[in-house]
Amino acid sequence: MIAVDPNPIVQLNRQKNLKTQPERIIQLQFNMIDANIMILLILLLLCCNCSGISNTKNIQIDGDNDVVWIVQLSDLHFSVHYPQRASDFQKFVTSTLSIINPSLVLITGDLTDGKSKDHLIMKQNEEEWVEYQKTMENVITMSGLDRSIFYDLRGNHDNFGVPTVGGAVDFFSNYSISGQLRRSQSVNSVTLQTSSRNILFVSLDTTTSTGLRGPTNLFGHPTDQLLTELNSHLSQWDSTSSKNLTKIAFGHFPLSFSAPTNSKKNLKQIFLNQSVTAYLCGHLHTKFGKNLKRHHEVDYETVSNVIQLNMHQKASSSNKKCLNGGEKVNEFWELEMGDWRKSRAIRVMAIDKGRLSFIDTDLKTGSKEILILPTYPLDSRYISTNVLNKYKCQTMEDTSHIRALVFSSAKIASVEVKIYDSSRGDLYMVLEASMSKNDNLYTVPWNSEAFVDPSPSRYWLQIEAVDVNDERVSTELMPFSLNGLRADLSWTWIEFFVMGCQWAELYYPIFWSFYLLVFIILVLPKIIISLWKKQYTYKYFKANKDIINGLAWVFAELDNIPFLWKSMLAYLLYLLLCPWILGQVFTEGGDRGYMTYKGWVVRFDDLKNLEFIGFPDIMVIVIPHIYFVVLPTIIIIGAVAAERAVYQDHVNSLSGKKRDDDDEEGRSRSQNHISGWIIKKLSTWTRGILVIISLVVCWRHFKNCWALMKAYEMNPFVHFPFYTFSIPLLLGYVFYKTKRL
Repeated sequence: MIAVDPNPIVQLNRQKNLKTQPERIIQLQFNMIDANIMILLILLLLCCNCSGISNTKNIQIDGDNDVVWIVQLSDLHFSVHYPQRASDFQKFVTSTLSIINPSLVLITGDLTDGKSKDHLIMKQNEEEWVEYQKTMENVITMSGLDRSIFYDLRGNHDNFGVPTVGGAVDFFSNYSISGQLRRSQSVNSVTLQTSSRNILFVSLDTTTSTGLRGPTNLFGHPTDQLLTELNSHLSQWDSTSSKNLTKIAFGHFPLSFSAPTNSKKNLKQIFLNQSVTAYLCGHLHTKFGKNLKRHHEVDYETVSNVIQLNMHQKASSSNKKCLNGGEKVNEFWELEMGDWRKSRAIRVMAIDKGRLSFIDTDLKTGSKEILILPTYPLDSRYISTNVLNKYKCQTMEDTSHIRALVFSSAKIASVEVKIYDSSRGDLYMVLEASMSKNDNLYTVPWNSEAFVDPSPSRYWLQIEAVDVNDERVSTELMPFSLNGLRADLSWTWIEFFVMGCQWAELYYPIFWSFYLLVFIILVLPKIIISLWKKQYTYKYFKANKDIINGLAWVFAELDNIPFLWKSMLAYLLYLLLCPWILGQVFTEGGDRGYMTYKGWVVRFDDLKNLEFIGFPDIMVIVIPHIYFVVLPTIIIIGAVAAERAVYQDHVNSLSGKKRDDDDEEGRSRSQNHISGWIIKKLSTWTRGILVIISLVVCWRHFKNCWALMKAYEMNPFVHFPFYTFSIPLLLGYVFYKTKRL
């Protein structure tokens, strides 16, 4: 029997459900497919975001020469007070880029100046950014280059007084090319792809997230998150491509002016671990030297490595292991770029079969008619250890031709290579040959084995080009070596000062060394006097001459002026425990921050856990003040006290003379009169010299105070009275208290 549902509506619904069941199954399958696709897309998106390389780009380079070239500029400092910087840039760089036609144009920071005409007020100026945007638009249009190949970075000048990225005064995000192309991440990358090689360029913005006004905005501040993103970008091709790979990083700050992260990691570690070939940077202008390059190698990287005495971290060691083409060393070259601001500097860099070469020139006299960049053989002064090892193991690729890039506004008539031998003490030519053209690359075959020599600077290369207008240009003589040795090239003292010292690591040792020194010359004598219970006088020092007795005597004299000694000690404690200045640190807004020797405090939400920013940038205020103002003041005070004691001892010795008879008394009076006159004159001259030195110290101090007052919009009586007036008052007080015996 078949049961019949008495309800016709229910029966109709059942029939309907039976009829639509196949359709529902098909619909369910489609829904599952859509869901899987959505899940897959979400996972892909998350993977891209997790890897940190969503902001990357690939550019295909045509040709079979395996050579690419780029242009680097830095520290433009476009300023409303110096409009010729922008006008020269538009005029000279446009024509130069048209001639070179680079694959990338890197502008490594300080696009605008952000300074007043007297260089004391440092904050953002929107007019300068408008000028920068207009100039760059004209350069791109007139040069015919694609705007996407321009990578401009934020420098510390572009960050003066910017409280937050994307805020009202963050003009970089609105007016820069990177900002307009939405390259808003701290790390971006672009890969130039030839037929046989990937050349990865990774940019990094290490300016502070909270930008202070200058001068306490001087260092790069990478974060742990930035290092993670940087590591991801640099490793993106490690396992996904069979092509040869060259990695180049570029940023604004040299490593000597880059602080470690909160976890004490640094950029150098990432570059070494990722086998970066070169790090291109700016920040330090040509006024500090034209040889601001530095070689880093992993074998010599230690925690205590805060000073590097020579640009070459070590001499190339002999390599006895030549398996797999030679030993692979983790190393990179740090190549600082000269400034456009005054030097009108420009760099052309080539990567020819993985070998990096560059020329730094200037456009002070206008754009160049011809530019020549030798790409092989390499300059033996800037050669890497890995290349040296290839020479030793005889595994260097394609050594059969001398190679050079030649760029010209007119057609090139001829290119010649010349090689000179310097073994006789002067240069004499040993090879001259014409080079043949293949696009911008000129080559000529040679017998490279004939130029292998134990000296890395015996042979010198020069290339000369002549155009159809008879314009003749020659490169500077360049030493080359094919034997696995590097030519010597040392820094000047100022180049070592700015490139060889890791200033973020040196700040605290320098600071606490001052307090150790002050303890020795100011507090230690006090302790010695209290423990030994001796009378450390000038007479005692004359009888027992040594440094400790001298210091004890000098500062024992300050016991006669107890208020002065206590005041000096109080001021030194004040510098440790209290704010130095209270200033306006942002471009706009009335909120002030205060500065201590640890850094600036600009947020007061959690008073128990204050955040100090601008470290070690504040060293530009702290170190000059304690070493060139406070320390000389302590020495002057001790010298004034010593001068007073010497003169007083002499007067007492004269008054205590014994006289035996009238004749001896007469002669003694005459001698004492002459001696007293000399001592009095010497005392007057000594005191006068000390007064002059004190005035010099005060002048320097007030000059610094004036600069700070302008920089942070401060009133010296309200915002930093102890910093401003303590030193002059201490000096004035010691001269007042010692003016009489």
